[in-house]
Amino acid sequence: MNPSLAPAPCPSVQARENNLIAIASGKGGVGKTWLAISLAHALAKSSLRVLLFDGDLGLANLDIQLGLMPKHDLGNVITGQLTLNQSVMSFDDGGFDVIAGRSGSGGLSDIPASRLQILGDDLLLMASGYDKVILDLSAGVERTVRQLTHKVGTCLVLATDEPTSLTDAYAFIKITHMECPGADIRIIVNMANSIREGERTYNTLLKACEGFLKISPP
Repeated sequence: MNPSLAPAPCPSVQARENNLIAIASGKGGVGKTWLAISLAHALAKSSLRVLLFDGDLGLANLDIQLGLMPKHDLGNVITGQLTLNQSVMSFDDGGFDVIAGRSGSGGLSDIPASRLQILGDDLLLMASGYDKVILDLSAGVERTVRQLTHKVGTCLVLATDEPTSLTDAYAFIKITHMECPGADIRIIVNMANSIREGERTYNTLLKACEGFLKISPP
């Protein structure tokens, strides 16, 4: 692998035990952003201080989904115009804070690994001021996704019953497990038509993880 494309080494399990939750998937269109927003709402209603971070550096859209028009976004942070703290905006309707990505530009997807490392470290420091920080990540297993995933305590992997979704979700779990042994990976089935269908989809992915990776994500 080209060293410039490799993410930073994964921290120890103890170092990853934090309040950051990543929402990830191998395939787009499975409801990541919907889940991230729903989870932020639910946690905020439980009187927790929540930060929702748009980590989709290629096709950010949290601000659009929330109906926000941010004056600043992650692009201003990446270019050094603002600190991460200065990019935070309050979403009063939801009772949580938001760091918006640069919607529709795709310009942040090629962020240098060193700059992404600094961004991740700043996010960890900032997380100490919140009960929960939710990262809505890009779909897939690109370097930027993996490097941000290395920072979190828990990674929720979304999948549907579509074969491509299951295959890509397994690929994401496999790479995360290989790069971060002991990572807290959890499977969430979305868009199921019934409880039985959801259980069947989960069991399909679970059996692949148990058979080939020797792990059993809940």
